[in-house]
Parts: sequence; structure tokens; C-alpha cells
Amino acid sequence: MSTPLPYVLLDRAGRPFRSASAGRWGGHRRSKIYGRLDCPSARRAIARGGYVCHRVFFADETTAVAAGYRPCAVCCPDRYRAWRNARR
Repeated sequence: MSTPLPYVLLDRAGRPFRSASAGRWGGHRRSKIYGRLDCPSARRAIARGGYVCHRVFFADETTAVAAGYRPCAVCCPDRYRAWRNARR
């Protein structure tokens, strides 16, 4: 009997899959925002008791973008500005 893979990540289409490796980027499913795992904004939301039930993880940033998530303005300000300017 094999041990189930411990991590659940999202793929490029936003579908969950099991992985042996932890995600390197986190995101919020409802707001479709991704950022660093040590993001101060996400940490504050988690400390207040919110956010966790909507938390998702990605193997890399390219996958987060392909899944339709935008960069966090707090922990990825340069990426956020580029994303915002591209939308104008």
C-alpha cells in the first residue's frame, strides 16, 4: 500500500492535484491573488482567523499566472505594477 502524497497544489488550469513537493507560492482562491508564502498581508489575514479555507498553493509562479491568478501588491509590488499596467 502506498502512502498518499502529502501536498495539494493547483495546476495550470486551476485544478487540484497531489504532490510530493510543497508549493512554493500561495494564493487565495476567491480573490485569485498569488504571492510569496511569507507575505505579510496573508500572514495578517491568517492570524485574524480568515483566509485559510481559501488558501491554495502552486509549484511555481508561472503556474499561478496560467491558472488566472494575479500578483499580490504587498509581497510582489513590481510584478503587481507590471500586471496592472498591462491591463490598462
